[in-house]
Amino acid sequence: MDKLIISVATTGSWTTRQQTPYVPITEEEIAEQAVQCWREGAAIVHIHVRDDEGRPTCDPARYARVRELIRARGCDLIINMSTGGGAGQVPDEERIAPVRLRPEIASFDAGSLNFGERVFVNSPQFLEALAQEMQAYGVKPEIECFESGFIENARRFIERGLFQPPYWFQMVLGVRGGAPATVDQLVHMVRQLPPNSLWSVCAIGRHQLPLNVAAMVMGGHVRTGLEDNIYYSYRVLAEGNAPLVARLVRIARELGREVATPAEARQILGLPEQPEA
Repeated sequence: MDKLIISVATTGSWTTRQQTPYVPITEEEIAEQAVQCWREGAAIVHIHVRDDEGRPTCDPARYARVRELIRARGCDLIINMSTGGGAGQVPDEERIAPVRLRPEIASFDAGSLNFGERVFVNSPQFLEALAQEMQAYGVKPEIECFESGFIENARRFIERGLFQPPYWFQMVLGVRGGAPATVDQLVHMVRQLPPNSLWSVCAIGRHQLPLNVAAMVMGGHVRTGLEDNIYYSYRVLAEGNAPLVARLVRIARELGREVATPAEARQILGLPEQPEA
């Protein structure tokens, strides 16, 4: 069984200061919490950025600033830049822009779905353009799958050689409009994966921790963070992202699952040995 890769999604597009004072919003805050999570055992940071009003943006200058601040601290976290654009709040061309910064990983939402009160549209034309850009700039897609049909969409890009193994799937469970956050659903989706696939799971709200633990036992990997869940326990806010990471490290060790460093995660994922410049 591979060492456990822990990803942390620090900010997201929807979590607000009204919901929790602990969510990082500015580039400086995001970088600071990313470094804290690295010290606790995270190997990957999944980054969203916000504009001056706290709204989701895919401004590459803001992404570049977060990366610069993280690297200036001597931190070798794998940086995964979101192309989600706040579930369609950002135009498609702007969503692609972070890929041109050549991050090690960027998100690839492999289909469309109802997303709460919105529709998260990832058209075939957008996905084609995003896949082509990722290939051109040497960026590994994190293939985000909100339900099992997304896996079949991703398989078409794999068969055409646009994605390179090992394929990195993120099962996103519990979104209203997507697949439920259950172990049965996770098992079903894992069985559906093509050969040479690695997978992780994130789940929304109270489902985050149980699905993370299930993934540890099943041999998969995990994502935590305030993007998906703002609580540490029932009605108790998590005081930042680092406590969520630290808890997973403790549980993993109790289960006999060693935690991967960023360098070890790069080796598992087939990434270059050194962080991007």
